[in-house]
Amino acid sequence: MDVALVTGTSSGMGMHAAVELAARGLDVVATMRDPRRADRLRAAADDAGVSLDVRALDVTDPARAEAVAGIVADHGPISVLVNNAGRGMVGTAEQLSLQQVQEQLDVNYLGPVALTKLVLPAMREAGRGRIVTVTSVGGAVGQPFADAYCGAKFAVEGFMQSLAAVAERFGVRVSVVEPAAVASEFVANVDRPAVEGPYAELLQAYVDRTAGAFANAQSAADAGRAIADAVTSEEHRFRWQTSEAAVGFVGVSLADLDGGRVQAFTRPWIG
Repeated sequence: MDVALVTGTSSGMGMHAAVELAARGLDVVATMRDPRRADRLRAAADDAGVSLDVRALDVTDPARAEAVAGIVADHGPISVLVNNAGRGMVGTAEQLSLQQVQEQLDVNYLGPVALTKLVLPAMREAGRGRIVTVTSVGGAVGQPFADAYCGAKFAVEGFMQSLAAVAERFGVRVSVVEPAAVASEFVANVDRPAVEGPYAELLQAYVDRTAGAFANAQSAADAGRAIADAVTSEEHRFRWQTSEAAVGFVGVSLADLDGGRVQAFTRPWIG
């Protein structure tokens, strides 16, 4: 049985992806920073009639190496890694401290990179494995007031896309999954600048637009199933989207050779 390590499973699409993967027959280790927040995950697993091993793992903490070693000791080699843990940040360059930029890199880029490095040697030696990183449409389209967030998501997509061709030679498939707006606690957990200054009007227009997008968001359960599809599909693709909205969103950037399409797309978001 394949052992799947899934990060960021206390709620939202990470929770649903973990349950769905267990329902599809994987031995799922569902991790989160604080296992005391696992009540909803356990209830969802009970409703689905599946069992999960819930463990503490903070992707930004160097102790993640010990956490991974403990999983391997108890379950055997990890053959599936789902890098799902992430956090948003609203603010444009002047409003951001370098500490805030570093925090976005830590959770959205360096954390997934570190976990990938921890599981990759065993996958390479086994000649098989899957590494799936949940990024965002913000990993392909730079968005107003998402400088630090999109920067980190662009970075992790670049890392994984570069790794994919090499890892494939050893039987390890590397992919990214790009959701658009998903109904979850992600928005509630987004950091916002305390002082808005000259950007207040533009930022409010962006926040209003974003609130409308999330009011019509894809359900976390649907996004979780899309993540599970990327993990279990016989078809190998580097890039997956979780909805038609995400397909359209990402497509704006991938065909944008001079950058004009993205600018025209996002310019109205700030009034």
